[in-house]
Amino acid sequence: MFIVPASGDTPKDRPKRDELINQARRRNIDVIIVWKLDRWGRSVSDLFRTLNELSDLGVGFISLTEALDLTTSTGRAMAGLLVIFAEFEREILRERVRAGIAHAREQGKPHGRPATVKKYTEEVKTLFKNGLSQSEIARQLGIGRTSVRRIINNK
Repeated sequence: MFIVPASGDTPKDRPKRDELINQARRRNIDVIIVWKLDRWGRSVSDLFRTLNELSDLGVGFISLTEALDLTTSTGRAMAGLLVIFAEFEREILRERVRAGIAHAREQGKPHGRPATVKKYTEEVKTLFKNGLSQSEIARQLGIGRTSVRRIINNK
């Protein structure tokens, strides 16, 4: 049994999907069934590339949620349309997030991670002088060890 990668994975970082494609290349499988089409490909080009390869290998592809059977020409056409709209939706969301961040910055609201170094510099230096390890300091203050190391090294 193979598991299709989680939704946040990028096409370059999907070892389970790569393993499944390799199984298809070895002719060990006849059909791939996914829950939803966007779980297989994250972009139009990636989806079409992999689906064309599977088609050339004679491996069927079925998406349960969209009720698509890509072994038929109608199924392939519908899949293409769904992927295009899914990518369009992701791009719109990305644009809205960028616009929201820009708007917040225009209003002077901070964005991103809080400045740990400025907030904890004195406490970290004091605790380090008192003999606590970097891990103990991080645990006690509830901050990352990298932040503690950065503060100590920038004395």
